[in-house]
Amino acid sequence: MRIGILALQGAFAEHEMMLQKIGAETFEIRQLKDIERPFDRLVIPGGESTTMRKLLRDTGLFDPLRTAILQGMPVFGTCAGMILLAERIEGEDGTGLATMAIEVRRNAYGRQLGSFYTEAPLKGIAEPVPMTFIRAPYIKSVGEGVDILAEVDGHIVAARQGRQLVTSFHPELNESEAIHRLFLSL
Repeated sequence: MRIGILALQGAFAEHEMMLQKIGAETFEIRQLKDIERPFDRLVIPGGESTTMRKLLRDTGLFDPLRTAILQGMPVFGTCAGMILLAERIEGEDGTGLATMAIEVRRNAYGRQLGSFYTEAPLKGIAEPVPMTFIRAPYIKSVGEGVDILAEVDGHIVAARQGRQLVTSFHPELNESEAIHRLFLSL
């Protein structure tokens, strides 16, 4: 199994280390020629979603990655990655890849000082999952076919639709391998 990790900006190195730790082969996607290599899954990390959206378009990666996701390639989006996968972003006209039937609220937990850590249950994982939130969004609403996996303080923070998995938080910043293993099982 070979996983491409979008490495335009954000926390891509941490995802890479976590996936390699559990035995997955990874490579970084920075430019269009990188996706000429065969890969089975895609990770879109946290970072700044507006910058990432612009870089996806500037590099020519936007359309081929969107097409691959729509054709069933498993994808895992964390924080900004979740925003990029959402069909709707509250209060904004533009969207990113728009492949998942969710509406997100950007920076829902506030600015950097509003960052926090908690542990909560996540559907399909036996133990409570460590969750690090950094200027995190949350899912405001879900559409048909979206399975809510976790909530914190009444807000949806993890969901799945088919082979798409998203989290508001950064599982790559904690020791638990559970969510990355869940992604590999998609």
